[in-house]
Amino acid sequence: MESRKEYEENGRVRGRSRRRGSQPPVPKTTPEPPVQEDAGTEGKYGGKRIALIAGCLAAGITVAAGIAYVFLGQQYRSVFFPKTMINGMDASGKSADEVKAMIAAQIEGYTLTLETRQQTEEMIAGSAIGLHPEYDGTLEQLLDAQQPLRWGIDAMQEKEYTIETMMAYDHEKLDAAVDQLACMDSQQVQSPEDAALSDYIEGVGYQIIPEEQGTLLNRERLMEKLEEAILNLEDRLVLEELDVYEKPAVTSEDPELHARAEEWNRYAGVRIVYKFGSKQEVLDGSTIHTWLSDDGQGGVLLDEAQVTQYVKDLARDYNTAYQPKTLKTSYGKEVKISGGNYGWRINQSAETAALLELLHSGESQEREPVYSQTAASHDGPDYGDTYVEINLTAQHLYFYKNGKLVVESDFVSGNESKGWSTPAGAYPLTYKQRNATLRGENYETPVSYWMPFNGGIGMHDASWRSSFGGTIYKTNGSHGCINLPPAVAAKIYENISAGMPVLCYHLDGTQKGSTSTKPAETKPAETKPAETKPAETKPAETKPAETKPAETKPAETKPAETKPAETKPAETSPTETKPAAEIKPAQPSVEGPGGVSAQPGPTQSGAYGPAGQETRASSGVVSAPGQ
Repeated sequence: MESRKEYEENGRVRGRSRRRGSQPPVPKTTPEPPVQEDAGTEGKYGGKRIALIAGCLAAGITVAAGIAYVFLGQQYRSVFFPKTMINGMDASGKSADEVKAMIAAQIEGYTLTLETRQQTEEMIAGSAIGLHPEYDGTLEQLLDAQQPLRWGIDAMQEKEYTIETMMAYDHEKLDAAVDQLACMDSQQVQSPEDAALSDYIEGVGYQIIPEEQGTLLNRERLMEKLEEAILNLEDRLVLEELDVYEKPAVTSEDPELHARAEEWNRYAGVRIVYKFGSKQEVLDGSTIHTWLSDDGQGGVLLDEAQVTQYVKDLARDYNTAYQPKTLKTSYGKEVKISGGNYGWRINQSAETAALLELLHSGESQEREPVYSQTAASHDGPDYGDTYVEINLTAQHLYFYKNGKLVVESDFVSGNESKGWSTPAGAYPLTYKQRNATLRGENYETPVSYWMPFNGGIGMHDASWRSSFGGTIYKTNGSHGCINLPPAVAAKIYENISAGMPVLCYHLDGTQKGSTSTKPAETKPAETKPAETKPAETKPAETKPAETKPAETKPAETKPAETKPAETKPAETSPTETKPAAEIKPAQPSVEGPGGVSAQPGPTQSGAYGPAGQETRASSGVVSAPGQ
């Protein structure tokens, strides 16, 4: 027997053979016609039937759902949509009468509680303000306005209504109830205060004082919030959250206030330390703040008059020019020297201008004030330990430099009998000059070393004199200058500088009766006795009193060659008279040899450069004494 598989395969072959007869086999590349064409047609129409049935079912369901939606929507003709709030009450699914009942229930026993900023509570009862229901058909109008067929859409949206006519109260009674609140009592409330700039705080400066919120209520805003809460039958209000309190106009965050604080602190934060030797004066906010005031527009004004006064006070406390000075003399006694302009002197106008600039810029620093005149020291005597000490009584001077004696010598000062006495006082050396010509009325005298210190009065060599010291000055003195032996003048000139102090004084009990005829007896610290060469004395150079001073050339005397030999006996005048021009001035005030310079150079009397700075006259001619 054939197996089923073989049978099926043979049957297929046989079937094709019977169907096609003796036709040749169809090539495999030609597809055979579908054998189930009729069955496919039947499936097509069957699918349409299924789709039709499904569509009918869907339509039925849609119609049913629509009917259900419409049916459910009909209820919203008499009740409110979901998510409907009326005067703060949930009216969802409730009729107008049910809402009214809710309102009536809430009005009965209604009390509004107010929580204040002070965390106290105030009560307003509905009965106290005549609160009662009052309807005007608005609820019904809201219901009528609903579109039931839109309930599905509107139900997704929240709706909130406030109906003022649904309840009423007596406004006058509400006003009275508010007036009775403790939080409205003017005696108990505090008004707000603006943030402000503090007064000056020592060591801190100016700070911003925060604003004070206070407890003063804005009645108008409060009434608005109360009416709204009552109509919504709210039972509690937190006033802090309702913006009903009066507010300060300026807060601590105000940028203008911060800018103002910064400006004021720029001034008050300045620290100026004035140095006066080992002493100092500190200018800081503790003083500066008293100079500040408000300009009326939030800015700051600096009182320049007070700044000027401050500098004036510094000058009063630290100026030493024109002030008496105490000197422990080379004789062991102390003298008080009055007169003269030597000492510190602050240039008040320049220092005031400098200080104002520092204050405006907010710059702190250590500084010395601007001086119009300086001295040697702030500590101890202002003349320090370098000075010329001139004893007008003894007619003897000492020159100390850095505390060491450089030279001492007799001298001849102003003619006392003619009223030309050299005045006592402390003076700065104005300048020094070599080879000056001293001119006055009817005389002209050259000198090799000119060192003015008091206007037209100065120290200089007097080569025409053969003797110094004693009482010569009383009847045969100068016109006020200090006449010195040439070698002594040279030695002083060599070591002195503009600005160094010259201290002139009188000291009772030191007057000498005799004179010194040997300039070599002035003993500078560096002079050695071995260098004295008497052999150099040249009698042949003796000249009569008529010898003109102009012919005397002290410039040839070299400081290093200070020797006894420079004493020239031949120059000694029997009468010790001076050239006519010197002893016969046109007027008592005219200075002879050593007269005032008409061209004193850059440094003038009362104003000079720092010690050590040489200031020369612009000409070698010195004339027209002013003493």
